[in-house]
Amino acid sequence: MASASFFDRSAPVVFEGAESRDPLAFRFYDKDRMVMGKRMEDHLRFSVAYWHSFTWPGGDPFGGETFNRPWMHGGGALELAKKKADVAFEMFRLLDVPFFAFHDVDVAPEGDSLQESNDNLKVITDIFEEKMQSEKVRLLWGTANLFSNRRYMAGAATNPDPDVFTYAVGQVKAAIDATHRLGGANYVCWGGREGYETLLNTDMKREYDQLGRFMSMLVDYKHKIGFAGPILIEPKPKEPTKHQYDYDVATVYAFLQKYDLTADVKLNIEQNHAILAGHSFDHEVKLAFANGIFGSLDINRGDDLLGWDTDQFAMDVKEMALVFHEMLKHGGFSTGGLNFDAKIRRQSIDPDDLLIAHVASMDACARGLLAAEAMLKDEALTGPLEARYAGWNEPGNKAMLAGEMSLEQIAERALSLDPQPKSGRQELLEGIVNRYV
Repeated sequence: MASASFFDRSAPVVFEGAESRDPLAFRFYDKDRMVMGKRMEDHLRFSVAYWHSFTWPGGDPFGGETFNRPWMHGGGALELAKKKADVAFEMFRLLDVPFFAFHDVDVAPEGDSLQESNDNLKVITDIFEEKMQSEKVRLLWGTANLFSNRRYMAGAATNPDPDVFTYAVGQVKAAIDATHRLGGANYVCWGGREGYETLLNTDMKREYDQLGRFMSMLVDYKHKIGFAGPILIEPKPKEPTKHQYDYDVATVYAFLQKYDLTADVKLNIEQNHAILAGHSFDHEVKLAFANGIFGSLDINRGDDLLGWDTDQFAMDVKEMALVFHEMLKHGGFSTGGLNFDAKIRRQSIDPDDLLIAHVASMDACARGLLAAEAMLKDEALTGPLEARYAGWNEPGNKAMLAGEMSLEQIAERALSLDPQPKSGRQELLEGIVNRYV
């Protein structure tokens, strides 16, 4: 039977410094270290994902579970969910993380009806609420799983069957109610089945309109109950569907504009999803900030040799340094955080593997943050960037973009110019980044 003794240690992981060789000690993540006027913990806002850490059994398309977690077998579903909660909160304490995140069905078993599922969720919400009264950890975000049950095989909000749409609304209401009750900072929507397998049976305009209405109702309800945080959409181009409607940041931004949702809906961006969409993580983060829709991050990585969502723990310091460089320029997170939407490999079956993976990735994130801070202080990237666009600071050039000159006036001005190309200095900049990581 599962219990808090699942882990062999009782003392939380602590910072020991760069010379430490203990895999269960932080080498770079010093939560109280000041970084650009803010504690490191407050910059990074780490969150443990309930689903990968406590719900995934270690299976893959070619083989079953490998973890054999004690809370996955040997009792009633609700009782096992309670035991799982004990282990989860013990891990939150051991890692000393400020946040966690969950899907409704990660934490509470589905019942034979929506009412029974809602009742189960309320039971676990009661348990979470009680545990959170005496623990540091808070809820970064909650969400509803609208993709695993077979009823959602053709989508939830975009389903051709209005009864499925209706059921999804009921499930989302229960999930955001639980999130609100637990003081969640955000509410996330990921449309894993909101897309299509073939256009032969798909009315794309209808499905987009259904999704727009679904999100508009969610925003209205958020305001009705006084939920202060934003709704976050998590872009992903494919998997499980061939094409998802929330393909990437640019696609979601167009959707938000069309249905007048930009004021209340932001984005939860994931590294692995960015790669699947043919972009870099940095690209998606920059574009979200450029359009005022940045919200939060799911921090993980994909395998460069594979074409699917492997959800490995983030370890690429350079990649994270560039992302944090952009974030620090904009003041960092508001309500968002770094959620470990990452799973240990199916051969990593020891309890300590769960802790070690998080510790190693937290350290990698901390190194990336410190590198970003140093680059900003030295103006290593911002200086050359400012110099590249310096010509636009001249009054006459500003006037062109301010609408103070007509097309004809600018064309007349062009007759006296002979512009010459200037080096983009890409290799120099790449070398500069390498100095810091």
